[in-house]
Amino acid sequence: MTTAPVDPMIGRLIDGRYQVRSRIARGGMATVYLATDLRLERRVAIKVMHGHLADDNTFKSRFVQEARSAARLAHPNVVNVFDQGQDADMAYMVMEYLPGITLRDLLKDYKKLTPEQTADIMDAVLAGLAAAHKAGIVHRDLKPENVLLADDGRIKLGDFGLARAASANTATGQALLGTIAYLSPELVTRGVADARSDIYAVGIMMYEMLTGEQPYVGEAPMQIAYQHANDQVPMPSSKNAAVPAELDELVLWATTRDPEARPRDARELLDRLREVEPAIRHGVDPTATMVLSSVPPRTTTQTAATTVLTGAAVAAGATAPPASPPLSDADGGGPDATALTQTAARRRRRGYWILALVLLLTGLAAGTGWYFGSGPGSYATVPETRGQTPDAARALLVDAGLEIADAERSDPEIAAGSVSGTDPADGEQVNRGSKVTLYVSTGPAILPVPQVIGAAEADARTQLADFSVAKDAVEQFSGDVEAGSVIAVLDADGAPVGETYAERGKLTLVVSVGRVPPVEGRPAGEAEKLLTDAGLTVKYNDPVFDNDVPADHVKTADWTEDPMVPGSTVVLTVSKGPDLVAVPDVVGKNWSEAGTELRDAGFTVEYNLLADVAPNAFVVSKTDPAAGESVARGSKVTVNFAGF
Repeated sequence: MTTAPVDPMIGRLIDGRYQVRSRIARGGMATVYLATDLRLERRVAIKVMHGHLADDNTFKSRFVQEARSAARLAHPNVVNVFDQGQDADMAYMVMEYLPGITLRDLLKDYKKLTPEQTADIMDAVLAGLAAAHKAGIVHRDLKPENVLLADDGRIKLGDFGLARAASANTATGQALLGTIAYLSPELVTRGVADARSDIYAVGIMMYEMLTGEQPYVGEAPMQIAYQHANDQVPMPSSKNAAVPAELDELVLWATTRDPEARPRDARELLDRLREVEPAIRHGVDPTATMVLSSVPPRTTTQTAATTVLTGAAVAAGATAPPASPPLSDADGGGPDATALTQTAARRRRRGYWILALVLLLTGLAAGTGWYFGSGPGSYATVPETRGQTPDAARALLVDAGLEIADAERSDPEIAAGSVSGTDPADGEQVNRGSKVTLYVSTGPAILPVPQVIGAAEADARTQLADFSVAKDAVEQFSGDVEAGSVIAVLDADGAPVGETYAERGKLTLVVSVGRVPPVEGRPAGEAEKLLTDAGLTVKYNDPVFDNDVPADHVKTADWTEDPMVPGSTVVLTVSKGPDLVAVPDVVGKNWSEAGTELRDAGFTVEYNLLADVAPNAFVVSKTDPAAGESVARGSKVTVNFAGF
């Protein structure tokens, strides 16, 4: 049985901040992973562009464009983008993580959705798309795979990989982009797209949600593209009789081949969807009162109430009751008619009082609802603004009904010029109209660096708590600083830190592991063990003779680095002991010959003779050490002459 290859990204630390945990999805341009933001301690989705596309400037610019497009949008129905960057040759983008499924997954499980479910999902999709269109962004790749359904019920629009800034007409300039099943006719025929092209894709999605299938199928993509360009999308009710007429009309409006006949943007389609949602949910035709325009009055004596009743009955498919002629004396309606008239008058007066009471109560309810719902008595949630531009943050606060007071403060994590937070903090409930202080970061504060040289490592870390000290210290041998104490503090560039440094800036401690063990004069085996136990590597020079160091003992230990760190190399030179040489036999030779031969053998010579006698007049009688005795090369040999 073969095992699937392990993704090399799993476990990788991207840009020193994002720890990759698992893979979520893989697409044609990038792979999405679940990761942990170690700095903010939260789960994020990180999108990494495929390595083979890194050298393609077109793909790289499209990847960066996605981050910029999504980052410009601050909307509850659009996936938030937190960060974008480059780690070595890898481009990445950090987004909010939404545990859940996509609309495509939902359609696979349920085939088709009810009109109510379709209306709920499309309301959220169109709200997010309306924000994009308002910001001048065309998505260009709307499809069920890009609609995210979170476990907590949130619905968000993501994947702005093909998004472009909208001009009068946004041309692709190259092959068609997007998914062929959702391409608008103008994209197929002319390769141009604007907000109305997104509307067409929304209409195709609605058709698929209501019927469980796409309107056009074919064996080849070009067959599907041809149908988009030349055919009108059919009504969903032709495939699913349960689809109400209101949704039929929305789908046909959104998928009209002529872009001029479609809604101008997502906001216009959203407004119409919300108008017909009550009818979709309750089966009430919102245009019922308009049916009367096509129904002629039965008699000229009908009252307004009878007309409305008739209109409602016609709208409901019922038969209107015949109109009653007015009573007259001829019909025997004299006194009875008077009584009925008085009764009707009393009823009208009672009806006026009831109507007035209903209006009063309605006004009170509306006023109370306004006061606590959107008026001074209502509450608003402070939106999350940290890391956003000041303009985007102000827009969010204004949309929440809050007033803004600008201020600045330092922040070790947020770059200067971006929003570092608010007071009250995001997520808190405040009265609508309250003033919220918006803090713009001035970058990290510059702090004095405590002097920790010579301090124990644990004490140094405590004193440097305002900085980001690396978890692992650099170990180094030192003959001056005891083991476990700090030798130096390095900044992010590896240079000794100065007197001041940025708050939360990265620092690294250099900690002593003690001195390099002294091994000169020790047996070679013992010396090697001491050095390897200290974490050093041992190498050997060729052994040499040494008259003062016993054989197999270390004569010298040479360092290969300065300073020495664990793993550095020490080169040992081991003694072979003294270099022994036999004393030559010079007995019977004169002074000069004997001295020359002894010096050539490596000895120093000392003569035992009278100062006033010529040396050459004497013959050597003996030497000390004696001839043939082995002594160390370089030793002194005393020469004695005959007569002494």
